[in-house]
Amino acid sequence: MGPPEKLPPSPDRAPELDEDFSGGLTHRWWVAAYLPHWTTPDRAAARYGHVAGGLELRIDEDQPDWRPEDAPLRVSNLQTGAYAGPLGSARGTHRHRDDGLVVRTETPLQLCFAPSSGRAEITVSATRDAGAMLAAWLVGTEHLSEADSGEICVFEIDADAIGATTRARTGVKAHHDRRLTTDMAEVTIPLDASRPHTWTVIWGGGETVIGCDGVVVRRIPQAPDYPLFLMIDLFEVGPPSGTYPKSALVHRVRGWIAS
Repeated sequence: MGPPEKLPPSPDRAPELDEDFSGGLTHRWWVAAYLPHWTTPDRAAARYGHVAGGLELRIDEDQPDWRPEDAPLRVSNLQTGAYAGPLGSARGTHRHRDDGLVVRTETPLQLCFAPSSGRAEITVSATRDAGAMLAAWLVGTEHLSEADSGEICVFEIDADAIGATTRARTGVKAHHDRRLTTDMAEVTIPLDASRPHTWTVIWGGGETVIGCDGVVVRRIPQAPDYPLFLMIDLFEVGPPSGTYPKSALVHRVRGWIAS
């Protein structure tokens, strides 16, 4: 077996998105809520705080479930935009549930960072708190077409998958986009994901490349070719348990729009 494949270097120009959270959350780039159109503001709102080295996403003991229909499920999420159709409609970003999602909160269109192709680098320390998961996705905005619903899963890391090595789920999900084929896989990477590591995704021209700390972990021969929002999420899946708050750190996010 040869040496691991290296990611190409970052572009030699300034990124369109560059956030290290040193001044807190920059609302020019981020909506601090998880898919707020499908639920109510109190349930969608992220719990977070500015700490040394970045931004801490939290699940607090008193945090409500994202939707009553999905309980138990609590989320603190940052996303680089928002889109929803009219109140009561089924139009909106990330129609990922099959139980009749409808718009419950009017949400204006925000295209903070929504490239159709490009590169993103996400430096995080994942959580080891029981029942929690840290994830990063690029999801189709759907503001141009309901078909533009595919997703690039950069990583999904369960707390119990972290040790001297870490298991992560990564790949492409088609959702409602018949032009894509769901292609997800679990990979094992030789690092402790609870420490700071940089995940990279490069997509466009019919290919998606996902890597960690400069090494390619997946190369997938397909890619969405429409606007995508970046989402970074801390989930608690299952009944409340253990100690609170549960937390993960987002240290830095950089994004380039392909020229």
